[in-house]
Amino acid sequence: MFYKSTRDSSVKISAAQAIVQGISAEGGLFVPSEIPSITMDEILKLGDMSYSERAAFVFSKYLTDFTEAEIRYCTDNAYSTKNFATENIAEISHLFDGTYVLELWHGPTCAFKDMALQILPYLLTTSVKKIELNKKVVILVATSGDTGKAALEGFADVPGTEIMVFYPQDGVSAMQKRQMTTQDGENVKVCAIKGNFDDCQNGVKAIFTNEEIKQKLDDAGMMFSSANSINWGRLAPQIIYYISSYAELVKDGEINAGDKINIVVPTGNFGNILAAYYAKNMGMPVNKLICASNSNKVLTDFINTGIYDRNRDFITTISPSMDILISSNLERLLYLISGENDAQIREWFGALAQTGRYEVSDDVKAKLKADFVGGFCDDVQTKAVIKEIYDKYSYTLDTHSAVAVKVYQDYKAETGDMTKTLIASTASPYKFSSSVLEAIEGQVPQMDEYDMVDKLNKLSGYAIPASLAELKDKEIRFSESIAKEEQKDYVLKALSL
Repeated sequence: MFYKSTRDSSVKISAAQAIVQGISAEGGLFVPSEIPSITMDEILKLGDMSYSERAAFVFSKYLTDFTEAEIRYCTDNAYSTKNFATENIAEISHLFDGTYVLELWHGPTCAFKDMALQILPYLLTTSVKKIELNKKVVILVATSGDTGKAALEGFADVPGTEIMVFYPQDGVSAMQKRQMTTQDGENVKVCAIKGNFDDCQNGVKAIFTNEEIKQKLDDAGMMFSSANSINWGRLAPQIIYYISSYAELVKDGEINAGDKINIVVPTGNFGNILAAYYAKNMGMPVNKLICASNSNKVLTDFINTGIYDRNRDFITTISPSMDILISSNLERLLYLISGENDAQIREWFGALAQTGRYEVSDDVKAKLKADFVGGFCDDVQTKAVIKEIYDKYSYTLDTHSAVAVKVYQDYKAETGDMTKTLIASTASPYKFSSSVLEAIEGQVPQMDEYDMVDKLNKLSGYAIPASLAELKDKEIRFSESIAKEEQKDYVLKALSL
């Protein structure tokens, strides 16, 4: 298995090189040369394995330049009760008839990004050794809230690495900000950008592809890599939890082997639902992939019309990790369904960069609609669903998972589709205590973030994650805020270049 670029199909590199490099030199994203298959017999065998063993099996199909021992080293160290609050790693809750919630937030930062970012440091350091790279790896991260902390937690004090995280100054929750700005580690830096997530992401991409900066790093014995889902090493681990969940549902007798399921994913950058698309194309039985957006519904509009248009108002919502207008991982999907047409990808994404808009062909539109359904809801609807699910089922959703539930409810009402459905729950409600409390109780009086956590604990009965509780008394280490135009200079100064 080798990897090529979405913007240059002639690129041919190993998995290890793709993971270390993060993004191709011309700005394309790395994709596997083919999607490997998984049989139903193999899925059934996964049912009797631990999560780490399931992960190792799936990785063996994509990371063919890794030895079995190297893969097991990565999965065994990442997926253990040392890092996750549950032996199952990815818990499945039965919400209501035929509907299951895949809880992806039992890791150290209480968000689904832990599922990938606990293993990425192991994949990256193993890859560096495999390609005999004698350089320090500088990891740049743009975050809309969750990726930043998960990446910081994964890479803090990892030898041979430095990590810098950029987040939108007013675009993350109070708890997300506290998680990042109190981060321990000698090799970490965190900086707010006066702008939105897209400004952070565009800045990071521009730095990655700047030849002058790359040369300066090379001269200093350093190179860039990414912990965003533009890095294949971030995306591949997300495929695993969908395949693992299917095996678990069969094992528990909730579905029969071969039954199709729907998968609902709240997403902004499209990585989490793209991972489900890969799982489907490997051979996991999937009916519909339901893409749930908040009021920044650029993906909903694209799936429904084939027109991607970021020329719209950016809306700050109570589900901030989805406040995104440029969905990077869509490029990988379009590369696949356009027949790996790199020239077409260059044209579409060149137009996106220059005009903020492109429209795909009728053939691609038809392929999109064959697999995907797009829906959205606003903050009022999000809060109403949190209240409804809390009252009916004593289950507390966060503000992102609630978007997914609402979009699924709308889809089911419109289509009558009774296919059993797995909903990806992407964060602990404690990361968004203020909004969740307001949804359940109405207007919440002004109170300290941790008073809200305590109150939500009494209402939900969920244990307060230790990693969040301990933040209360931690010192703020990073308080710098810069204009988006200053991002490049910040990186060079931080690296003493």
